[in-house]
Amino acid sequence: MAKVRTTLTIDEDVLRAVKVQAARSGMGDSEAIEQSVRRDLGLDLLARMWSKANMEPEAAMELAVAEQRATRRANR
Repeated sequence: MAKVRTTLTIDEDVLRAVKVQAARSGMGDSEAIEQSVRRDLGLDLLARMWSKANMEPEAAMELAVAEQRATRRANR
């Protein structure tokens, strides 16, 4: 997938945490941010579901959204 450059404004503490996590994981800041965003949006879950199940993309998306909502409710 093609990468695009963007600018964002985030809290200094968040950026510091990104840099620490990236260094601990042996990856760059951008990769750490992308990984976190993908995880939060449920994109990793969706990709795993598509690879493991023979589902239509729409059904997989519905299931991913339902699981994400259930997880968020459980974490409240």
